[in-house]
Amino acid sequence: MSQGRIRALLIGDAQADRVVPPSGFTAHLTLFVAGAMAFLAVFALALSLASGRLADRWAQELAKAATLRINAPADQRVAQTDAALKILQQTPGIASARALSEEEQIALLSPWLGPDIPLDTLPVPQLIEVIEGEPGYDAAGLRLRLSAEVPGAVLDDHTRWREPLVGAANSLRRLGLFSILLIGGAMAAMITLAANAALAANAQVIEVLRLVGAQDAYIAQAFVRRFTLRALIGCGVGVILGMLGVWLMPEASDEGGFLTGLGFQGWGWVWPILIPPLGALVAFAATGTAARRKLRELA
Repeated sequence: MSQGRIRALLIGDAQADRVVPPSGFTAHLTLFVAGAMAFLAVFALALSLASGRLADRWAQELAKAATLRINAPADQRVAQTDAALKILQQTPGIASARALSEEEQIALLSPWLGPDIPLDTLPVPQLIEVIEGEPGYDAAGLRLRLSAEVPGAVLDDHTRWREPLVGAANSLRRLGLFSILLIGGAMAAMITLAANAALAANAQVIEVLRLVGAQDAYIAQAFVRRFTLRALIGCGVGVILGMLGVWLMPEASDEGGFLTGLGFQGWGWVWPILIPPLGALVAFAATGTAARRKLRELA
């Protein structure tokens, strides 16, 4: 694109702008579609970023942690717990190991069984928290030793349920990014329809412009500029409303879980600002393609 066409696209041409109706169905449709798609893109982006943070947090926090359960009769539980702790302290690659207190176990079970849990009357196993060090420990070898010396010990390194959780969070992140692509495609399709409708409605004006010597590139430029600016304005309004909606959502909390952590954090608030120029770029490409095709049909 030449510098003259770029200047005309940014500054505009009063005579060329008369080709495109400044208001009406196509103008309202373009503004509404751009705003609605930008609004949805903000939430899709928030979902994708939040899912990525969740996957990274689960991967980091659970990768180094394991739990050892002592399933033993009450009269043997203390002895087996001490024996398991001794084995863990002797195992290379384990940074620390400690038995959870009764208060900590009550806190873990209270969301399901209530705060007043009589642990002394329930067959609740003793839990031992295991923190992995560098370069890691041999889980298979540790299980064999525990099975021989502490029959009631069961080692859970969280692999069985950590990987599905992290995989699900990563799938949500990919789904959010794919949704943004679908939103961009739907926006391009709707703007193409609006541009075609505007071109068809102004077929007589286009014919007169050709008779007086206007080139198709000059006419197409008028449509591209008008629809690109409409998309930019609509996307800007949609992004502002979307960011306001995300900002009003509850902050992340352990009680609320994943649903309260859908907001942007830190530099994440910068990403939605890129949506309006990207929306304008989509409108520029879609309108340019539609205008050239329609003008060839009207020739």
